[in-house]
Amino acid sequence: MKAITLANNGGTENLIINDIPTPSIKENEVLVRVKAIGINPVDAFVRTHAFALDMFVQPQPGEPVIIGWDISGVVEAVGREVSQWKAGDEVFGMVNFRGRGKAYAEYVAAPADQLALKPDNISHEEAAAATLAALTAWQSLVTYGKVKPGEKVLIHGAGGGVGHYAVQIAKHFGAYVIGTGSGAKKDFILGLGADEFIDHTAARFEDLVHDADIVIDSLFGDHIFRSLEAVKEGGRLIALLVPFTDEKLIQKVQEKNIYAHTLNVTSNGEDMRQLAALLKSGEIRSYVSITYPFEDIAKAHDEIETGKSLGKIVLTLP
Repeated sequence: MKAITLANNGGTENLIINDIPTPSIKENEVLVRVKAIGINPVDAFVRTHAFALDMFVQPQPGEPVIIGWDISGVVEAVGREVSQWKAGDEVFGMVNFRGRGKAYAEYVAAPADQLALKPDNISHEEAAAATLAALTAWQSLVTYGKVKPGEKVLIHGAGGGVGHYAVQIAKHFGAYVIGTGSGAKKDFILGLGADEFIDHTAARFEDLVHDADIVIDSLFGDHIFRSLEAVKEGGRLIALLVPFTDEKLIQKVQEKNIYAHTLNVTSNGEDMRQLAALLKSGEIRSYVSITYPFEDIAKAHDEIETGKSLGKIVLTLP
């Protein structure tokens, strides 16, 4: 099979298409013939940084390094302990995150319990998009944020991969949603169902929002302190990138009696099935802004690194 292997950490020239053996499957796994692959910022991050490669991919000596976790495709074979899937089923999911998902390939060996049935009303591209990003949004808002009807939710980067799912999921649960983004994304974010939009290039969100029940913060650095100002006392702050280890940050969290959590999104078949149901009903949708053929992986990584894409970027296979 063809797979995109990572020769070394660095630029996109290190992403090389090679012929390698099709993976064998364990008793609890299925072999998926991949039709679409979701591209995420973390993919480019692990390509660029050796410490991130070790942290997220955990490569094994002597094995080709294949990154990526998000797939949609068709089951080709099942392990002997697998009863929920059969050859021909169309499935999607985030495979072995953190760990060796090896999604950048024509075939992927995936744990059976990390997949969901692809709704027949969406494409493989839309399904592959709704994996890591959608799971991040779900686990932020539902698993840890415990979002409730009528609550005010502030979502940063609401036009991006995670953000555009977070807006829709929060609205599904009856929340009042405020989305931030650049002015060019205003119509897109409001079109997702957001009740308010804040252009982060023209206004300080913390000057406009002081009573959010939940804030989803997807940025690095001191931005988290600004988000703290927007959360009401006793509210919840879910960070996607910043750990709550800084002493000053911990003190401010304690002063406002805030539940603060740094999300480590995990592969979870039950969460995938919840998302599949919402995709099937049309209550959430994937916005795939750009698709690239498998061989154009470098272009996909260049695009994700701009940080300006709407929704999701997806690779396609025949």
